Amino acid sequence: MGAPSTLYFLPGALGRTEFWRPASSLLTHPARQVHVSWPGFGGAPTDPGIRGLDDLASRLLDRIDGPSALVAQSMGGVVALLASLRKPELITHLVLTATSGGLPMDSLGAQDWRPAIRAAHPGLPDWFASYRQDLSASLPELRIPTLLLWGDADPISPLRAGERLASLLPQAELQVFPHGEHDVGCAFAAQVAPLIDRHLALRC
Repeated sequence: MGAPSTLYFLPGALGRTEFWRPASSLLTHPARQVHVSWPGFGGAPTDPGIRGLDDLASRLLDRIDGPSALVAQSMGGVVALLASLRKPELITHLVLTATSGGLPMDSLGAQDWRPAIRAAHPGLPDWFASYRQDLSASLPELRIPTLLLWGDADPISPLRAGERLASLLPQAELQVFPHGEHDVGCAFAAQVAPLIDRHLALRC
């Protein structure tokens, strides 16, 4: 894989496109930056054609027209992996933080975030909280350099999830932030940005 020409920043379930801006503004990598929004999330208009994470992955792939890196948080990490499994030749690098990565999280000690999110944000599409596909068997196929950014105090995506992803993805590196929670990609932007820059310089 060569260098990416575009960096796609994927938010989590709340669709906060501003999540990645503190880190992205500190990057020195010259690739074009695109902050992706999810239809129906974060104030973006709904789209009746989007009925699940697979549809979000398809929509993302429709946008990619050259070698690209995906930088993704939480739910966005699942979308990034679904897209990468379908079209690995398009993706040069992955950066994933605080995500389930399509793993069964119950066995990893994760807190169930769905009831609280549904109660606090009743207008969100209901399908995003029902995703249950297990990608464990497919992840070893991905030979894309992957940087995993995790906090050790995240109840939603605990460190065990990051460690499990690191064991399944052949070219993964796990970086752990002491006291980091689910917002580690934003809250630790000053430390995260140089790690992403270094990762994007990798060739395989």
